[in-house]
Amino acid sequence: MERLIEILEEIQPEVDYATCTDLIDGHHLDSLSIISLVAEIEDEFDVTIPTVEIIPENFNSAKNLWAMIVRLQEEE
Repeated sequence: MERLIEILEEIQPEVDYATCTDLIDGHHLDSLSIISLVAEIEDEFDVTIPTVEIIPENFNSAKNLWAMIVRLQEEE
């Protein structure tokens, strides 16, 4: 999870990822940030994020992102 927070901070440093629960809904991450984030996560955690997983529910918080990463790792 720490590495995920580091990746998020590299993309958008002004957000408190430990507590933020509206990264998408609150417009903290835009579409280009999300594309960048997906690429970084796939490289760093050796997972493939299917298009159907790129939804606000999975990307609104670091906690939800981490849960998705763990789930995808278990599925592979």
